[in-house]
Amino acid sequence: MRASNGLVALVLILTAVGCAAPAATTFGIEGPQGRSTSGPKRVTAGIPATPPILYNALNVGGVGGQRSALQDLVHVGLAAHDPQSNLHPRLAEVVPSLENGLWRLLPDGRMETSWRIRSDARWHDGTPFTSADAGFTLQVVGDRELPALSHVAYASIEGVDLPDARPVTVRWSKPYIEADRLFTASLAAPMPRHLLERPLAESKAAFLDLPYWGPEFVGTGPFKVREFERGSHLLVEAFDRFVLGRPKVDLVEVRFVTDETTLVANMLAGAIELTLARAISAEQGAQLREQWREGRVASSVDDWYILYPQNLNANPPVVADAQFRRAIMHATDRQQMADTLEGGLSSVVHALVGPKEREYADVESSIVRYDYDPRRAIQIIEGLGYVRAPDGIFRDSAGQRLEVEVNTTRLDTHQKMLLAMNDLWPRAGVAVDPVVIPPQRAQDAEYRATFPGMALQGHPREVIRFHGSEARLPERGYRGGNNARYMNADMDALIDRYFVTVPKAERNQVLAQIVRHISEQVVVLPMIWRVDPTAIGNRLANVEPKGPHATQAWNAHEWEAK
Repeated sequence: MRASNGLVALVLILTAVGCAAPAATTFGIEGPQGRSTSGPKRVTAGIPATPPILYNALNVGGVGGQRSALQDLVHVGLAAHDPQSNLHPRLAEVVPSLENGLWRLLPDGRMETSWRIRSDARWHDGTPFTSADAGFTLQVVGDRELPALSHVAYASIEGVDLPDARPVTVRWSKPYIEADRLFTASLAAPMPRHLLERPLAESKAAFLDLPYWGPEFVGTGPFKVREFERGSHLLVEAFDRFVLGRPKVDLVEVRFVTDETTLVANMLAGAIELTLARAISAEQGAQLREQWREGRVASSVDDWYILYPQNLNANPPVVADAQFRRAIMHATDRQQMADTLEGGLSSVVHALVGPKEREYADVESSIVRYDYDPRRAIQIIEGLGYVRAPDGIFRDSAGQRLEVEVNTTRLDTHQKMLLAMNDLWPRAGVAVDPVVIPPQRAQDAEYRATFPGMALQGHPREVIRFHGSEARLPERGYRGGNNARYMNADMDALIDRYFVTVPKAERNQVLAQIVRHISEQVVVLPMIWRVDPTAIGNRLANVEPKGPHATQAWNAHEWEAK
């Protein structure tokens, strides 16, 4: 196994994080809530991360990670999701749909989707945004020599018609149910042809390392980059020619704070007034509700905490065995986690689809459930040939301890869940090697993909994350949504069929089969629902908590600062 922090170190970290009262990092505060008492309207936000780049598809964390809110500040596509998952036009005049005739299902099984770009759409450098940028973007994301940008949707794109500067018609070889998400933050976010076409032609190998993706980013969003200091902050200023009108706020500073506890301390000290992405835990949100007189805390419950088991070169190899993963599910008291870790707002997750979703009634009978039952866990592991030693931990036929590395990030709830597993699993004979990923390794794509045992994360629930094409492999730069690196032809076929089945009733039948496969094979180990608190200062208006496909910055142009 890789070098571990060890349980003692983990306990020390949690003691320091959970109990200490660190001095707030003030970053040279100019006035209450980090704003000047006169002059430009300024919002000061914080996230407990240091993003290396602003184009989220290239971040190791992927969609839904700590950094996607930053992209929403500086970049928009043809449309954008709100927290309720509705699409709103941005650079396009309207979103294509079957009802408005811009999404057409053809008699031969093919499909077309059409957009018309707004005449006032501009890049931050003043260059008009045109259909040529949309065509160039499809060229880049469809390039097999740039696999880090690939997505299963692009395999269905047959071509694109660009009759002039504003119309865009994408031709699909077969239906794709999320085609209206093309050219949004989550699927082929637009790229500027006038800035990137030449670098792409000169060197594809260096293309994804261009400074454009970070400090030299030029987007189309409500704010443009003024300063981007890695390890410190991002400062963005209002873009006067934003397609929906100049933002009501002049400046937004996003401070990169080392951890959640320091972030909370900064908020209580008046240095930060807004959290972006997944910034604080439910417990810390409750603390702010009680102590923070300068703001409020709003929460959403959309994503899940899951354990990703390693399926390639797992160590120990039994991690890749579905029977062992079933045992781990029985060994984990998820109800206790839900009751103690998320402020009483969470519950146990049993499947990819939640009880509050419309599809749940159609998939509920397909869910394989695993109740907390340590005795059953022990029986399963014994059935795999392990023998329990006097210390209570199983040994294999060669006398090796059954020990599984579980890694996670420094986020407060992640570490507490890791401690709970370290307490629960040994009761079923499985030792835990707890590893808290150090900040300097958080964006190491190979390190994050090649964990030997299991990885605990909080992520969006997306069907595409289980497709083999999303596996984090060397040829993809170790990027992708399939953190478990699970590759199964039957699963891929189901997912492919799901995305081309337009009628809702038939699609839900396929979804039920996907849910059955995931839960029966324990492709991932679902834990509990993730509560996402957003701290919002009293002087801010029109700021909402995040949703399944939207960050708090989805409508940043509408933010008000009193």
